[in-house]
Amino acid sequence: MKKVQTGQVIEFYSNSCRVKTNFGEFTCLAIKNVVVGDFVELEIIQDSKKFLGKILKINQRFSSLSKKNKDKKKLFAANITHVGILITPKPKTSSEFIDKWILKTKLSDIEAFIINNKNDLGSDKEYQNKIKIYKSLNIKIINTSAKYDENLEELSNYIKNKSVLFVGNSGAGKSTLTSKIVGKDLKTSTLSNDQGVHTTSISSLYELPNGIKIIDSPGMRDIQIMEYDKEQIIYGFEEILKSSKGCKYNDCNHINNKGCNVKKALLNGVISKSRYNNFIKFRDLE
Repeated sequence: MKKVQTGQVIEFYSNSCRVKTNFGEFTCLAIKNVVVGDFVELEIIQDSKKFLGKILKINQRFSSLSKKNKDKKKLFAANITHVGILITPKPKTSSEFIDKWILKTKLSDIEAFIINNKNDLGSDKEYQNKIKIYKSLNIKIINTSAKYDENLEELSNYIKNKSVLFVGNSGAGKSTLTSKIVGKDLKTSTLSNDQGVHTTSISSLYELPNGIKIIDSPGMRDIQIMEYDKEQIIYGFEEILKSSKGCKYNDCNHINNKGCNVKKALLNGVISKSRYNNFIKFRDLE
């Protein structure tokens, strides 16, 4: 067994993490800024007849997700290719929640798709129109019912060879969906750090057949977007960005300026009212 190996962080706790390598899994003392999903270089050391790992460096990430805690930006997952946004008719998911995550993924070089969960409950016209808005933006939408195992095969096929994070509001069924895809009850499973069934990791990565990697990060629900500059917000709204290029003035505020092509597109139904309202709200957030 090589003394220095490359591995991926698959579990992360408050002061330690677990790294999977080609030679097995090793418990390591967490170093600053390491998060689940990170590829790391680690040195294997033997302590009391047990092999442990010492992380030497974090390899370059191709993507990362962070959240703002007070005034500090904190990473919580790395090397994700896709984020699955769970939406439900009951409790009804707001367009604001969806647009926040679309914005965050766009600015993090990650692709978003929508999981329309609890399909068994039915939905009203308002909810159906909401789904149509995102379908018109060419965002992949998969209809599921995690509770009744409906369409989970389509979801599993879509996330082949992808590293995915599922996000959803409380009651959206994220834990149920993740448990069904992973094949074990994540609420009661014993974690590999031998701390018992009552210990909850901050984040875990589950590697499945067909190249599927699922990162489960408990508590990832609503997010703040105050970390972004005003000028960045429009990049989470591709249809608004496209229309803005036809505005008469480069510094158009897209609210009351003459010659605004965004307002024209809004009136013509090219841009949805909910998306426009969220864009203005996010951009002008103080």
